[in-house]
Amino acid sequence: MIDVYRELARLAEAGEPAALATVIEVRGSCPQAAGSKMLVRTDGSIVGTVGGGAFEQRVIETALGVVASGTPERVRLHLTRDLAMCCGGTMEAFVEPVAGPPALLVFGAGHVGAALAMVATVAGFRVTVVDEREEFARSERLRGAHRVVCAAPTDVLDELPWGEGTFAVIVTHEHSLDEDLLWRCAGRSWRYLGMIGSRRKVLRFRERFIARGGDPARWDRVHAPIGLDVGAVEPGEIAVAVAAELVAVLRGAGGRPASSLRLPPGGAHPEEEGADAGE
Repeated sequence: MIDVYRELARLAEAGEPAALATVIEVRGSCPQAAGSKMLVRTDGSIVGTVGGGAFEQRVIETALGVVASGTPERVRLHLTRDLAMCCGGTMEAFVEPVAGPPALLVFGAGHVGAALAMVATVAGFRVTVVDEREEFARSERLRGAHRVVCAAPTDVLDELPWGEGTFAVIVTHEHSLDEDLLWRCAGRSWRYLGMIGSRRKVLRFRERFIARGGDPARWDRVHAPIGLDVGAVEPGEIAVAVAAELVAVLRGAGGRPASSLRLPPGGAHPEEEGADAGE
């Protein structure tokens, strides 16, 4: 079972989602005891076991749904009647989504990168900042960053926590580096990939990306320019706008301004209307 906990810690460090299944009840003849655990990754691979066979397969299928929905579920089955297994007992497993803080990679430790590291950390992200400039890549400048890497970003990509749950923001000091990073990062898995820049810069980068053989569908997933449109100008304001977009993606929200949810006369929230009428 120690392997389950080790892998759980590794996934949490990388900000990758998974599901943890725990056998909570057994009755009769069963292949595992209560307390047995199995960790299910997003690709369906597992660490640990809840007994193997058809019961374990049903738990894996449930776990993948739990990862997608974020809602825990129970799996209770009679091994013979429900699954045609010979054991004859009943097993129940509790399957819960597990995930550590989402991993955020910030490429660039300039004014915007430093401000974003602080704001995103407060918002609950586990932030890694990468910049090759020694005068910028310093922990005392990057308050809240979990890790600061002083190296050329393109040299350390393989050492960073990439995965389906990774958030990455490109805010370096050079357009050529932004473009190179975007090309290299686009070939990896991510939850969010964004790049700072004017609309003119973004359009040019897109044209060159596709001319270079890049997949247009991959480009369409890139957030550029980054951030919600809040009229941000100063680095701190831009950081807030970007962090807001990260949270919107994390929570599956559209980023609609809260002020658009106007209260009706009397002060009742729109979603509460009709409650007294039995709806």
